Amino acid sequence: MLNIEKPYQHKTAFLQLGFRPFFSAAMGVAALAILAWMVTYFTGWTLPASEYSSIQWHAHEMIFGYGTAVAAGFLLTAIRNWTGVQTIQNKPLMILFILWFVARLLPFVLPSSLLWLLPVFDLSFNLFLAVATSIPIYKAKQWNNSAFPGKMFLLLIANVMFYLGLLGIWPEGLHFGLYAGFYVVVALIFTMGRRIIPFFIEKGVDYPFAAKNWKWLDISNLVLFLFFAIADAFYASTSIGAMLTTLLAAVLFVLNSLRLYGWYTKGIWQKPLLWSLYLGYAWLVFGFLLKFLSYFFVISSFLAVHSFAYGGIGLITIGMMARVALGHTGRNVFDPPKVLILIYSLLSIGAVVRVILPMVNAQMYAWWIGIAQGLWITAFAILFIVYIPMLIKPRVDGMPG
Repeated sequence: MLNIEKPYQHKTAFLQLGFRPFFSAAMGVAALAILAWMVTYFTGWTLPASEYSSIQWHAHEMIFGYGTAVAAGFLLTAIRNWTGVQTIQNKPLMILFILWFVARLLPFVLPSSLLWLLPVFDLSFNLFLAVATSIPIYKAKQWNNSAFPGKMFLLLIANVMFYLGLLGIWPEGLHFGLYAGFYVVVALIFTMGRRIIPFFIEKGVDYPFAAKNWKWLDISNLVLFLFFAIADAFYASTSIGAMLTTLLAAVLFVLNSLRLYGWYTKGIWQKPLLWSLYLGYAWLVFGFLLKFLSYFFVISSFLAVHSFAYGGIGLITIGMMARVALGHTGRNVFDPPKVLILIYSLLSIGAVVRVILPMVNAQMYAWWIGIAQGLWITAFAILFIVYIPMLIKPRVDGMPG
């Protein structure tokens, strides 16, 4: 078991626990990657390798760049707490971070002839992360937590499919890999959300509250989302696949609305660390509704995707990173920085602009995208500026981590 009683100071605190480098990276890349996407979207600028389109790069980086950075930071921190087994730190953590970082830079410098180097670094990162999260689970024999490293292996497989498509080996792999990876990230958010959101609400409100959870709902949601993801990622182009996706989306909307009902208490609106997570989950639920409605009405499939991604993944991950970073640097999670209200509000407004307003006035679609991009960039830039001093310095209580 870990010895966490001894006061600890270390000049390389940045490499002592996974949340430090990877939350820093996630906050930074969230702002910079969308800034780069804004430039490419409005100017037509392209990557050096012409076969790597800007929209493919944008989708890939938000899934396998931002998404995996958040996952790495959370899991390499949480798994240590769950198992009592130290996760990678110091040099191994630095190597993992470098693999991630190099894979984010290479698309901007590699010509077509050297594009094969990109998957070498990116897939090495995926494999290293999957192994690094598996070993503590195996050592502690905590098989109930094996789903988390399992999802990291699924992300590896999805990324392999994407690169097989990018390199022209299996053209369909581009679509399959992106959507499979996207839904693995959504599934990870659902799994983490089921654990942390009701727990944080119970501990965070200023009065006794017991969030309602039903095992039958947990199991059915898990199974049905698996079928939904497979149907939408691999069979959406067929009539049967589209119909199955639509029906499953309707059921998942109802099930997860029930879950939101069970977690609700009015006290969350007094706590930004709570309402950001709750609203993020609500955007995931709304994504299922849009998926269902898009079968019957002229609603772009990208609106459902961005309800999942911008509203759901965005708000939940930004809320979770803010809270975890406070707790694991020895700060009071019940007294968060006041600026978080502004950050969460910007992202919440951005989700409305990106998902709702295009349905109200489609003629201004480019404006809505630009405004949403600006709000996202501003929110994450502020978060990065506020949190980077916490993430690079030792804990304020002198404890390890």
